[in-house]
Amino acid sequence: MANLDVSIADVRLKAPFRISGRTFQSAPVVKVRFERNGFIGRGEASGVYYMGDTPQNAAEVLTRIAGALRADITREELRAVLPAGGARNALDCALWELESREQDQPVWSLAGLPAPRRLLTTITLSAEDPLTMANSAIEASFAKALKLKLTGEVDLDIERVRAVRSVRADVWIAVDANQGYEPATLGPLLPVLMDCGVSLLEQPFKRGAEAQLEGLSLPLPVAADESCLNLAELETLPGRFDVVNIKLDKCGGLTEGLMMARRAEELGLKVMVGNMMGGSLSTAPGFVLGQLCDVVDLDGPFFLAEDPAPRVSYADGHIWCPPDVWGPRASPH
Repeated sequence: MANLDVSIADVRLKAPFRISGRTFQSAPVVKVRFERNGFIGRGEASGVYYMGDTPQNAAEVLTRIAGALRADITREELRAVLPAGGARNALDCALWELESREQDQPVWSLAGLPAPRRLLTTITLSAEDPLTMANSAIEASFAKALKLKLTGEVDLDIERVRAVRSVRADVWIAVDANQGYEPATLGPLLPVLMDCGVSLLEQPFKRGAEAQLEGLSLPLPVAADESCLNLAELETLPGRFDVVNIKLDKCGGLTEGLMMARRAEELGLKVMVGNMMGGSLSTAPGFVLGQLCDVVDLDGPFFLAEDPAPRVSYADGHIWCPPDVWGPRASPH
């Protein structure tokens, strides 16, 4: 029987964070410690809020299966035990770290990847009034890429985009509608996105309304976030989306995330890695996946009031995850 410890932590944000239809006040996560033969692997997950997948639910699932979980379970076997979501993500990532410690190899090596490089990452701007967003863009002066949260309020969104571009002519910009638009309301926004040099439009329509993208001639690439949760749903994207945003909380861990990135390339899709809220331990597995990605959005720790050391760092628009955050060289347990 496995020695599995499950807990929940509620981490404070520096400030409330607003997206279409929701404002986050804090960043609750489920934490997992899996012990085997004197080695400990750790994982952390936020879940998928819009699917009702909360850290509390994940903790209940993991606690329920702990008694029947074999100590020698593999990551491949775990995919058959738990569905995609936060519970599997936390445990899958713990198994990656456990394996890396048992074999004294970094996770990137176990994944068949070259030594990691620092990654250019977007910094996301909460959906506030245009002046506040412009000021936030100025404050994030180190950022070389920004992602603007939009809400589907067309006139206000237009002013948000214009305000940010007016103060940051130098940055790459994406906008994320979080399902806030419909074909009729999207039309007036598109010319402004092009005039302001926006490079990516993420999740304009609701999950379940993906067919509305068919036949639309959009002037910039469109990314699927809520419309693609896992490897199976990836097959529905070609012809509708150009990019897939892979989040480990959605797909259930780094194991499936790597499978998705490689399959997306086969399907001719660009790959983006994103995160829900969470600290450096949540972000470290995404940093490994990010080595395969065209767009990186790993800014979760940037918004936390507290992020225990060791932690990821942000500088010159890039994120770097030191080896001691997660893996065989992590701090002794």
